[in-house]
Order: sequence, then C-alpha cells, then structure tokens
Amino acid sequence: MTGPSLMDRIGPAWRAAAGTGMSRRRFIKLTGASGLAVGLVSAGAAGAATPKRAGKLKPGQQPGAFVHIDPKGVVTIQINRLEFGQGSHTGLARILADELDADWNDVRAELAPAGEAYKDPAFGLQMTGGSNSIQNSFTQYRELGARTRAMLVEAAARKWNVEAATVRTRAGRLIAADGRSAGYGEMSEAAMALPVPASVALKQSSEFRLIGKPVNRLDSADKSTGRQAFGMDMRRPGMKTVLIARPPHFGGTVAGFDAAEAEAVKGVDRAIRVDLDRGATGVAVVADGFWPASMGRERLKIEWKVPAELPDSRRLDAEFAALLGRDGLPARAGDLSGMAGAKKTIAADFRFPFLAHAPMEPLNAVIEMSGTGDGRRCDIWTGTQFQTIDQATVAQILKLKPEQVNIHTMFAGGGFGRRATPTADYLADAARVLKAWLAAGRSEPLKLVWTREDDIRGGYYRPLTMHRAEIGLGEDGRIAAWKHTIVSPSILKGTAFEAFLVKDGVDATAVEGVADTAYDLPIAVSVHHPAVPVPMLWWRSVGHTHSAFVMETLIDRIAREAGRDPVALRRDLLKKHPRHLAALDLAVRKSGYGAKTLPAGRAWGVAVHESFRSVVAHVVELSIKDDAPKLHRVTGAIHCNLAVNPRSVEAQIEGAVLMAIGTTLDGAEITLRDGAVEQGNFDSYVMPRMPDMPPVEVHIVPSDDPPTGVGEPGLPPLAPAMANAIFALTGKPVESLPIRL
Repeated sequence: MTGPSLMDRIGPAWRAAAGTGMSRRRFIKLTGASGLAVGLVSAGAAGAATPKRAGKLKPGQQPGAFVHIDPKGVVTIQINRLEFGQGSHTGLARILADELDADWNDVRAELAPAGEAYKDPAFGLQMTGGSNSIQNSFTQYRELGARTRAMLVEAAARKWNVEAATVRTRAGRLIAADGRSAGYGEMSEAAMALPVPASVALKQSSEFRLIGKPVNRLDSADKSTGRQAFGMDMRRPGMKTVLIARPPHFGGTVAGFDAAEAEAVKGVDRAIRVDLDRGATGVAVVADGFWPASMGRERLKIEWKVPAELPDSRRLDAEFAALLGRDGLPARAGDLSGMAGAKKTIAADFRFPFLAHAPMEPLNAVIEMSGTGDGRRCDIWTGTQFQTIDQATVAQILKLKPEQVNIHTMFAGGGFGRRATPTADYLADAARVLKAWLAAGRSEPLKLVWTREDDIRGGYYRPLTMHRAEIGLGEDGRIAAWKHTIVSPSILKGTAFEAFLVKDGVDATAVEGVADTAYDLPIAVSVHHPAVPVPMLWWRSVGHTHSAFVMETLIDRIAREAGRDPVALRRDLLKKHPRHLAALDLAVRKSGYGAKTLPAGRAWGVAVHESFRSVVAHVVELSIKDDAPKLHRVTGAIHCNLAVNPRSVEAQIEGAVLMAIGTTLDGAEITLRDGAVEQGNFDSYVMPRMPDMPPVEVHIVPSDDPPTGVGEPGLPPLAPAMANAIFALTGKPVESLPIRL
C-alpha cells in the first residue's frame, strides 16, 4: 500500500499550523468569512444580489463567490486554481455546470483572485499543485453547482407559486409541471437573494451530462489564436519595466556598483540596490520598457561579494557517492536477513542531476500601490500557484495587512512547480523593488520580468539525487532482501513546512515511490539529506521523477536474473493492487506487447508507477540510432478514477511524456562550476523538440470513483520504460539520467 504524497501531507500540516502563533506570522490569516460577493466582481456582476449565508457553511461552500448568472443566462464560474496548461479552468467549470444543469454553450470561466473562499478545501490555502485541482475540488464544485441550482429552483417555485419539487431543470432552463419555463438568467437575481441550502443532493454518476464526456477546453480557441492574455502581457498606465542584475553565485551580494552608464541609456529611469531571495542582493534597473532595462542592466558595473561556499557538480557528485556507502536516516524498516543466503545479488548506483523548471513563459509580475494610510492597497497581476503564501509574503514586506494585497490570477505559460515557492521569491522581489521605488518618491506601477537566463541560472532546481540498491535473490529468483540508500537534499528544510512534513529528519519527498512502493518487497530504505547551498524546489512529480526510474529499471533487472517476463513479474508483485494491475494490463493489451512482433532493432520497454493517487503504465517501442535512443511509439494507460474531461487527461499524459523525454536527452541537466550554473537558455539547457516526440496513445481505465491526480503522474514511468527497452536491446542497464549510451 502506498503512502500519501507530498501534497496529501501539506493539507493537514497547514491546518495544524492554523492554530499556532507561528502560523499567524509565517503563513497568515486571510480575509474574513464574509467572502460571498468577492467572486461577483466579474464582468456583468454589478448589481447582483448577495445571497443569505447558511450559518454553518464556509466561504468555499457558498455559491456567491463562485457563480454569476447574467440576465441573458451566461454562467461565469470562478476557478480557484491557476490555469497553466493543465486544464483545471475547464474541468472545474464543467463539474459545477453539470450539477447546475447549465447549458455548456453558455458557460464561461475566470481565474479567481486571492481570497478566503478560494482556498483548497483540503489544504486550507489557495494553491495549485500536487495534481490536486480536480480531485480536491470535485465535491466542492459539485456542491456549489447543486446549491446554485436549488436556489434557482426555489426562486422559480416562489414566482410560479408551485412546489419546488415540481420544478425541473434542463440545459439552463427551469421548467414547471404545467409547461411554464424560464431561463436561469431570468431567475438569477431572485435566486441569489435566497438562503443558501446547507445540504444538497448530488447527481448519481449515471445522471452526468458533462462530467466524463470529452470536450475542447474553454481556453483553447484563444490560446491557439493568440488572443489569450498571460501575465507577461499585462500592462498598466504609466508602467515601468524592471530587470534585476542578480549575483552570479547563489547568496552573492553587491559590494558596490556604478550605474552611470546604465542610467545613460535612453529610457532607463534609475538603478536601485535591492534585497533578494535567500539573503542575496542585486541591482534593479527601472526603465520604460524591456529593452532599455536590458541594455541598462548590461551596462551596470557591479562588484560582487562571493559567498564562502561555492557548490561544484564534480565535488557534489563525489560527496554524494561517498554517502551512498553509509546508512542514512531510516525511512522504511525492512528485514535484510535474507541477504546472507542470497544466491545472486544485484548492485546498482543511480544518479539524477539538478533540473530547471524552464517554463515557456518566464516569471513575471506587475505590482502597483494605491491609496494612503489605512486605505493603501497593493494590486499584483501574476500567474502564481501559491496565492495565500504570496499574499502573506508581499504584505509582510510592504507592511500591509494581507487583505490589502489583491492578487489578480493571470493565465501562465507553464510552471511545473516553479510558481509555487515557499519564499514567494519572484513576488517578494517585486515587492522589495516597489518598496524602494515608493521610498524614492515614485508611484508608477512596476513590471518585474525574469528572463529565461535569470531563472535557469538563478532560480530553483530539482535536487541532485543518488540511489544505491543492493538486492539479494534466492535460488528461485525470489527477492530475498533489498537494501536501498538515497542521497538527496531536502527541499522542505528551512521552509514553513519543515516542522510538519519532515518526520524524524526524513523529507518524505526524497523517498516517495521507494519507501512506500506498491510492490510486495522486503525493502529497507534509508536516506541522507546533505546540506547544499543550491536553491531547490519540487519539480513536476517531485521525488517520483527519480524513484520511479530506480524501481522500474530494477524490476526489469530482477526479471532478467530470474528468467521471467518483466510484465509477469510486475503482476505477481502487484497482486494486492487492482488499480496498478488495471493500468498495466490496459497499456500492455493496447500496445500489443507479447502479441505482435516488433521490427528488427526495436524492443519493448514497460514501466508502471503510482503518484498523486493515480497509476500510469507506459509501454514503449524503442530503437537505438546514432548511439541515442529513438522512441517510435508510446502506449499509456492511466487509472485516475473518474476522468472529468477525458480529452484533458489525454493531453496531460501526452505533455508529461514529452517532458519526461526531455529528462533523457543528453544536455538536459543543470551543472555547477565554481558556484555558478553553466547553463543559461535552451541552447545550453537541452529541451525536447518536435522530432523527439513519438506517436502517443492514451487509454483511461473506466471508473466512477472520485477523480485522482492527472497533471503529474504521466511523467515518472516514461524514462524507465525507455531505459528498460534499451536494456532489452543492449543487455546493459541504464543507471543515470540523462541517458548517454
């Protein structure tokens, strides 16, 4: 049985923190409980009546913050997540619209601002991450839709002087038993003035009209035609653009600088020394646009104070490798007595490099201060995964109350965890620059931009990680003992989550997928968390990015040593896990594995892994060309319980496959030399390109159970499936990423 993921643990941790003094300072008490009308500030909402509150309902259960129906019947739904490609914008709208019985053609969706009502109902903070958007808000959005529908029905019943039980709904219309009917828009104002029902009956899955049916995303047309506005597109009257000259080494500071040449560039307003994330300092160049800011930054003359400790990849590799030979902190107890009598042993060391998030839209934020005294207000326009934490951080820097910081959530061009930093680094940077700007007597709004080079050279990274496995096999090929050691820096140490999510010194994100493996194994796991002066953060699928690779390639090696088919061995080791078996069997059947003969020079590769409560199996067809792996086909199957929008599920698995391919490409790694990152953009940090993407088939295991995660689970099994195909072709195991043959 597998354990909870990182984000499963964050929810209880956050709620536990809510009652402590530390949380009041480090997290925040957000806006009060009266958040009903906050969602009604969307287009056309003016003059809408505020519904009466049901006494025991929380803000996130009240329709007023989420649903607005205009007189023409257009339904606008507030989405409590960031939309950055994963499809929550459409999925959550579809869930609510189904229970509302709305006409999908009349449904619109907007990204909600920061607010009490929009906190994740499981975690107690507003965030997007851990593949939780649909699974955590599924019931919430169904109930919101059902409550809205009940209020509309009651309003119609009162107007028509009939019993509410006799009024039915269909596709945005209310219909009485005598044939009278009205559109939702005609009843919306009266409905929203009614009390909110505390409890409502939800549809049976057999009654769904929208949930479970494939549909194009609400944002696809605007995105494909260039009309969609992202954070980078945001403009404010009189706005200035800011670029920051950041230290070349993590934690570096400005010893002195000369801005004369920079401020001589036409369009450059001034250069300002500013504090940065993690104790660093830099120089912000404020200008009339990006290019003058960029040219001004290039002309700055800065003397940097270099930190005492300069991480270097070669030295870190040696230090990590040395730790593999020692027992670490116990993460899972296991009986290793069978090792002494083992007839065969498998020993393997694995290495996984630092990785950058490298979203296509670099980090950015527009920040503006207005008002005076107690009426001061800070507005921020950005794509963020952590509204609650960001709001608290900005408020602290600007000496405001959190409710005085209004975050307008913008669409974002990718993130993969980078827009969810516990330090709120890029918004904290914006707030610090604004603070210095205001102190200089200026008031214009500022747009802070991180270039891609800024982020790749000075952002946050997936940790460098190593594994060592020592496996003893009995005479019959049975696994007699498995000793597993992991070396991976903690991404939670030093954050507000450490006290709740690091247990007995073990950061669960480093051992997930191994310590809680679904395989029936006599495995003992320990972990080392060396302190490394490199900023590190969760990266799409977090620890599963390396744990799946290790476990799935080792299963293939065990199968070879035992003379067994690797799929058959997996089935034996997963007997107690029907969802794993269902995903594995579906992918195997649809791929033709074992039933068809591949062309000469090709081999099958299989992997199956659970993360974020979903199970994904990949079966690949692969050859080797010019000493590099060449994918010809990927067949994926996912068990994510109920697929709210199968089309989005397919897109997420396809996107995860592409991103996973990127981790295998030579040059897909962040390396450090004398404390500085050697990569800077896509010319030196390799990304997958169109020729790298094979045909991908995605199959979904049918289920009516509540949905589980989709955004991340498709990534972990792909690289090991490729490695297993290479192993089948060459007889040589692959023990590191990126793949170098």
